[in-house]
Amino acid sequence: MKRILFAFFLCVGQTVFSQPQSAKLDSLPTDSFYTLAPASVRAVRVGENAPFAKSNLSKKELQLLNQGMDLPFLLGNTPSVVINSDAGNGVGYTGMRIRGTDATRINITLNGIPFNDAESQGTFFVNLPDFTSSASSIQVQRGVGTSSNGTGAFGASVNISTFETENEKYLELNNSFGSFNTRKHTLKFGTGVQKGFYVSGRLSSIESDGYIDRASSHLQSFYITTGYRKDTNSSIRLNIFSGKEKTYQAWYGISEADLLAGNRRVNYAGTEKPVVPYENETDNYTQTHFQLFWEKRIKPSTQFSTAFFLTRGKGYYEQYKADEKYTKYGLTPPLVNGVAILTADFIRQLWLDNYFYGNTSSLSARKNKSEWTLGTTLSNYQGAHFGKVIWSSKNTIAPHLWYNLTANKIDWALFIKQQTKLSAHWMLYYDLQVRNIRHKINGFRDNPTLIVNASYTFFNPKAGITYRNQNWKAFLSYSRGAKEPNRDDFEAGTTELPKPEKLGDLEIGIEKKEKHYQVGFTFYHMLYKDQLVLTGKINDVGAYTRTNVDNSSRMGVEVESEIFIAKKWQTGGNITVSRNQIKNLKEFIDDYDNGGQIQKNYTSSTLAFSPSLVANHFIRFMPIKKIELFLNSRHVGAQYLDNTANKNRMLNAFTVQDFRASYSWSTKRIKEILFIGQINNVLAKKYEPNGYTFSYIYGGSVVTENYYFPMAGRNYMLTMNIKL
Repeated sequence: MKRILFAFFLCVGQTVFSQPQSAKLDSLPTDSFYTLAPASVRAVRVGENAPFAKSNLSKKELQLLNQGMDLPFLLGNTPSVVINSDAGNGVGYTGMRIRGTDATRINITLNGIPFNDAESQGTFFVNLPDFTSSASSIQVQRGVGTSSNGTGAFGASVNISTFETENEKYLELNNSFGSFNTRKHTLKFGTGVQKGFYVSGRLSSIESDGYIDRASSHLQSFYITTGYRKDTNSSIRLNIFSGKEKTYQAWYGISEADLLAGNRRVNYAGTEKPVVPYENETDNYTQTHFQLFWEKRIKPSTQFSTAFFLTRGKGYYEQYKADEKYTKYGLTPPLVNGVAILTADFIRQLWLDNYFYGNTSSLSARKNKSEWTLGTTLSNYQGAHFGKVIWSSKNTIAPHLWYNLTANKIDWALFIKQQTKLSAHWMLYYDLQVRNIRHKINGFRDNPTLIVNASYTFFNPKAGITYRNQNWKAFLSYSRGAKEPNRDDFEAGTTELPKPEKLGDLEIGIEKKEKHYQVGFTFYHMLYKDQLVLTGKINDVGAYTRTNVDNSSRMGVEVESEIFIAKKWQTGGNITVSRNQIKNLKEFIDDYDNGGQIQKNYTSSTLAFSPSLVANHFIRFMPIKKIELFLNSRHVGAQYLDNTANKNRMLNAFTVQDFRASYSWSTKRIKEILFIGQINNVLAKKYEPNGYTFSYIYGGSVVTENYYFPMAGRNYMLTMNIKL
């Protein structure tokens, strides 16, 4: 309790009070519920009067944070966020949890277009390296999201907007260098608006050796946008952006024995190869996005917006596999002196080849004291999963197709939102969505004959009320959400298909903004029905998959504040105190002594990866106008690796500090020169924000094996940005 109280007084939030959106449609009032302009983003974002907890990050904030690390690390100081990195330094494969929920339950949109993978429902930011350099703003909305397209919106919704056009031509060069041979090079350019036309773009390259041994990243990307806007009544815009990544994997983590022995940088990937690790145990993937937007103002109070999109992804993961059977891969064992050689070492590739395309449209209008948005979303995912064997240690083989499976997912939704001003201070809001999903899976790698045909229809209502009076704001809202199982969940076999997850989310908030301080409180109670969690149970086809649990919940309080101590000094932060429970849990443990599994029952337990305390605190000092010194402290409480609340399967609490110094100036010929120096983990704290565990019975006892993903100690980044 003393730690919680100390953190409460120390952490007083930053992000919920970020600068409001500056671009506004002339046809809508300045206190509009919806985020204003562009219309394609308005349908998925919430505005200042929204009865939901949110954080907005401006372009200026993103510029100071963006030094090559992946997007989750730029959001790490927003409320209730916990970040992690396979490579240990924020480059390559990264992840985040918001209010304890993982990426499959966080809805990500790019300019209102869904980014979550249609099948896994996860988000892989490594596929779009340095995308933040093209972002004009980011909004993080916690809790059940608004009626946007996408699979996951239980924990939060994150919308990234790239809609910003500079009137004058520009050229921008950005170079960052840091620890572990990390380098980021970015070139940005723009023509400015010429007779209504404009073109702007970006080229990026990121390289890093990673903190973990061999956890290297080679990342390239580009972004280009062009459009035409003759007047304020209509506009058209085309975005094309792509990312290519080659990442040496570090997803195995390290064992508890290695962690205790101080071997924090060891990497088990590729070690099946004798003598030295396989040099190409890499993930290779290219993802390209096409987005076409058209907006038309029908009359001063009515606007129509539509967007067509295509996401093309293709790539593979390469592995060295030792001493495996030829028959496993459908290969005929070779004969040596008339004797069949049954096993060999192989190099295999696991491929994905997919298309994801669709449309989002919305019609927004205002009449009297009400404004509303009617919208539709439609998407179609077509994906191929196939494997190739490209090498054998015992004989020469031609590339062999090991398996070839397909999947299709169609997702459509219809929604209507409305805000009505009841009086000078009160605003009423509702949001109704009907969503239908059809998902067909033609077999799995380990179960090629298992066919899944699943169809779901969800009704997701949301309602809330907001009160505003001078510097005060208060809100109350209740939302219902439901989401379908992901691809891995469907490998549950034929006897027990997974059920959809359902969630009821109650949010109560109050905020006050004064000249010298700002403060906000949000209470949330998220009650789950049939949440999918790992229990260790093996299904009828021999796979470990998530199992529905009847009753689980998350309840907490988020506190944010910002204080202007003096003209040059500012402090603030945020803190989340929560209780995350699961009731009537059944744990299944493999019995290696007798075969099968044993079952343990828990009346009440704690949800995995759900710390009861998450806090951030910052101090900003500006000795002169062009210089900023920024010190941030981040605390994450203890987390359990599974849902049993077993202290032997736990991530320890940690507190880390980051320091940043920036200096900017301009000349007659140079619009801006910006230097940024950053020290991450100033005190060289040894900590692990992520891991996994499994247990089994052997020799009459329960054996637990824990694996961890260590983060780097003290490390540095230096950035220089020149804008001409």
